[in-house]
Amino acid sequence: MDEGVAAPHALHAGARQCFYSGTEAHPVYVDRLPPSRPGRLPIVLVHGGGHTGACYLTTPDGRPGWAPFFAASGREVFVPDWPGHGRSPMRPDFATLSTVEIATSLQRLLEEIGPAILLVHSASGPMAWWIAERSPASVAAIIGIAPGAPANLLPELPDDADAVAKLKDDESLGCPVRVEEDEPLHIPPDFMRAYWANAERFPKDAFEAYRRSIVPESARLMNERFNIGGKGLRIEDPGSLARLPILIVTGDQDPRHPRAVDEATARYLGAEFAWLPERGIAGNGHMLMSETNSDEIAALIVAWLEAKGL
Repeated sequence: MDEGVAAPHALHAGARQCFYSGTEAHPVYVDRLPPSRPGRLPIVLVHGGGHTGACYLTTPDGRPGWAPFFAASGREVFVPDWPGHGRSPMRPDFATLSTVEIATSLQRLLEEIGPAILLVHSASGPMAWWIAERSPASVAAIIGIAPGAPANLLPELPDDADAVAKLKDDESLGCPVRVEEDEPLHIPPDFMRAYWANAERFPKDAFEAYRRSIVPESARLMNERFNIGGKGLRIEDPGSLARLPILIVTGDQDPRHPRAVDEATARYLGAEFAWLPERGIAGNGHMLMSETNSDEIAALIVAWLEAKGL
């Protein structure tokens, strides 16, 4: 066992509905939903930046989220909060919490419960590629929901706020931002409306409920997401993921994930790419699990898993 990694939990105690995993330095709180029937691989639903696992438990307008949907399809569901998010403890140095520290804690969870399906969103995308390369026996497949690319694919942006500010509207770069790492990042409502709640399918009447669910984020995580200073999370060998079934899903109204960007990530990783309009699903943005047709997208994912025999 790696130094600093927490001891395994008794995860097979069927009545356990929540528990802590992760590392000693960065524990993660995990919700567990039992399956409606046994026999299928479990699925781990990992949120993106500024969010918690609650985004998978229910939608902003009060409908059941993807976690109960996947449990009803016959899968045990695990929903972690990143370290320092939700019910996972926040350390005093949270502003400099790195992507690799978060990924290492999630890796520990996968090693405890795997093999499992790993579903990731946005900034947790680079973590999925990294975890699968390091713990191949723990990850049976990956589903990336508008996932961040490994830093291998990203240009190195200057570690200069003024220079990056000139690129803030460049969708090919993900509309990057660069922030000081002296305090946690508090995400303003205008940013949420522009990038997370902008799509036709987002439940606009529930924006205030959604806004209240957003939590402070590590400034370092944000900078690494855009590979500022070349410090993003890389993988060693994209060929190491070729054995894995990987599906990348992207909507047509996500300004930070235009089709060309996510399709390039899929090609690099040997993944299948689901551009939702080609599946007859239009009007979706970044928060696919929160939008009004979330069940339709979850059904697409379940159908893909079943087609793969997973």
